Amino acid sequence: MPTTTVPTQGDAVPTAAAPKPRKVPRVVILGGGTVGLYTARRLRKRLGKREAAIVVVDPRPYMTYAPFLPEAAAGSIDARNVVAPHRRALKGVDVLQGKVSHINHAERTVEITPEEGDAYWITYDHLVVGLGSVARTLPIPGLAEEAIGFKNVEEAIAVRNHVLNRIDVASSTWDPELRKRMLTFVFVGGGFAGIEALAEVEDMARVAVKYYKAIEQDELRFVLVEGSPRILPEVSEELGGYTLEQLRKRAIEIHLSTFLSSCVGGHVVLSNKVEFDAETIVWTAGVKANPVLKNSDLPLDQMGRVTCNAALQVVDADGNVVPDAYAAGDCAAVPDLYNPGKFCPPNAQHALREGNHLGDNLARVLRSAEVTEYKHKNIGAVASLGMYKGVAQMFGKIKVRGFPAWVLHRTYHVFAMPTVNRKLRIMAGWTGSVLLRREVVALGSLHDPRAEFRAASVAPKPRSAEPVADPTLPAIKAEEGSPAAKADAR
Repeated sequence: MPTTTVPTQGDAVPTAAAPKPRKVPRVVILGGGTVGLYTARRLRKRLGKREAAIVVVDPRPYMTYAPFLPEAAAGSIDARNVVAPHRRALKGVDVLQGKVSHINHAERTVEITPEEGDAYWITYDHLVVGLGSVARTLPIPGLAEEAIGFKNVEEAIAVRNHVLNRIDVASSTWDPELRKRMLTFVFVGGGFAGIEALAEVEDMARVAVKYYKAIEQDELRFVLVEGSPRILPEVSEELGGYTLEQLRKRAIEIHLSTFLSSCVGGHVVLSNKVEFDAETIVWTAGVKANPVLKNSDLPLDQMGRVTCNAALQVVDADGNVVPDAYAAGDCAAVPDLYNPGKFCPPNAQHALREGNHLGDNLARVLRSAEVTEYKHKNIGAVASLGMYKGVAQMFGKIKVRGFPAWVLHRTYHVFAMPTVNRKLRIMAGWTGSVLLRREVVALGSLHDPRAEFRAASVAPKPRSAEPVADPTLPAIKAEEGSPAAKADAR
């Protein structure tokens, strides 16, 4: 593992004792997501351990392949198979598990806060920023208390378990208003993440309800809330309209050009004056760059992203290259050379290729060669709308719908998933789902496994002492005909 430099004050590295020059340059990669993992893998493939020491920093011990989260939520893929463990996928790379707290590039230092223990600093020679994004939320009353995101595998599984649990509980609830509330599921956001999550979870819920005689299919209410006048802006209006039509055929209630105004206590209020109660609210309305970047001396744009040139080098407002600093992915403003004046969209297709390109560029830099510019022409977009249903737009012209699009979606993403181990496990899971049908059981206790144990461990309340009759007082005879007398007679 790399050595660490621990500051005396905890918030800055002492400048008096500068670290000794290293024989092997150290590359620190912040973030173990798609950009971080692919950058580290490509750089290690290009350079040996005597040419570069590579360190990846991330609070989680795995990379999550986000395009498969909707299928994990629907039970089509085992949740463990949509993540790539760092220790297994990053051979020959050191991994530090902890959150990045501060970046002081002028001093070539980064502060890391582990899950337990004190924060510490590490030094580096070259820095790669691949910290990704977080959910972009708004100050909507009740949102933080009632909603759940859909950005990581934990949230995807929580949504799955919650939806199935509400169906379980509703099947034994006779209060019509309460049942209606339990069986109402709201998804906010009509981009790829929101549409795929809604479509996959709705498809799963319809299958699950077939096993409940007490619940009718028309009792399930799925609602989509989208602020723009259309959904799936990543594809053509024709495919977006087709998707809209297919969702409405499945009795999904859609509110376009509408915003969530409030959801306090589960009472949903929309900007179009529609109000109803729901116990499930899933927020998929966009992302923003990781806010920890504000605790750095790196140049940022108005959206909080690290400013870069086409070679993925960090640049200042005047376009001057910041030495030894690189960035890519959702947290970086990378120019799109095929669309001048625009930036590469924050999706897995670009993140994967940017990571590989950045690894190649770093290898060139460490061998005193010239860097090359990143450019990638969008090969298309694919979206799953549930089992055997999907839409796809390839190379900007070819439009595919239904089953063929669903096959394209699965084929493209399974080959993009890192490690052969995960590819084989995912395909085996799909085969099992086709032959044996997917599981639709809720394991809600996973989110609080000690709840039942805590309840069983509560000490019994002490009983109050029963009054003892004073032998010096005369006995009082119950009046004839009183409840006490009747009890004595019995």
